[in-house]
Amino acid sequence: MKHLAGNPHELPGNRLSLQAYKARHFSYRTEGAVAVISLNRPERKNPLTFDSYAELRDLFRSFIHATDVNAVVLTGQGDNFCSGGDVHDIIGPLTQLDMPGLLTFTRMTGDVIKAMRACPQLVIAAIDGICAGAGALLALGSDMRLGTVRSKTAFLFSRVGLAGCDMGACAMLPRMIGQGRATELLTTGRAMGGEEAERWGFFNRLCEPDCLLAEALKLAQDLAIGPNFAHAMTKKMLQQEWNMGVDEAIEAEAQAQAICMATNDFHRAYHAFVAKQKPVFEGD
Repeated sequence: MKHLAGNPHELPGNRLSLQAYKARHFSYRTEGAVAVISLNRPERKNPLTFDSYAELRDLFRSFIHATDVNAVVLTGQGDNFCSGGDVHDIIGPLTQLDMPGLLTFTRMTGDVIKAMRACPQLVIAAIDGICAGAGALLALGSDMRLGTVRSKTAFLFSRVGLAGCDMGACAMLPRMIGQGRATELLTTGRAMGGEEAERWGFFNRLCEPDCLLAEALKLAQDLAIGPNFAHAMTKKMLQQEWNMGVDEAIEAEAQAQAICMATNDFHRAYHAFVAKQKPVFEGD
């Protein structure tokens, strides 16, 4: 496997320890088995660059092999989540690229979302303030989203002469909030406020700004001590079944659940129930 820029500790069998990962283009830390990724250019509302896109893609790909990360929190420093692609570092240079170069870039940004969806850990986005453009796609690509009343989520592509079909938006957003609402947001580029985002199902819930990260961490930590093999299976099936008919999905879920029933965590839960104790899951 290709080495990350942060040089995580490699373990036998292509498994990784990511507790000591050193990020170059954003902030990274772990709290127990939860990885916290913070976009860290608050003076410019945490925009993305070519390098931060690439590092996010590589890091999320490496979570597949992580032995010590069971959940991920994605957030932004300061009072904003992410303002999208950096106007100077990305938008300007894109106007100078030829078609092969442009396609290389758009495929790389899409690969970030693919990596987020493919990693077995549940990804929770903690969203305050501006969540725009590619930042809105990072939120959309997460498994759950906690927001604030003052947050503003905008799919801005139409405002700069681009289509709303970016990084999987036309596939994911209608499934989350409905076709008509998604069409409105993707074509007008208007901002969706926090209360509207919760009402439409984009946010799982709203938090006070001062409590947002703490609540996201609490949710992630609760998930991280749960049956992680089963959580990963749930995440995989939620996404895999998009392309299935109902009968096909029922059969796929029968197979997935049978696999989970063969895990030690399932047996631990049974024995804990019999003993009137809380199960301690180990992810195997």
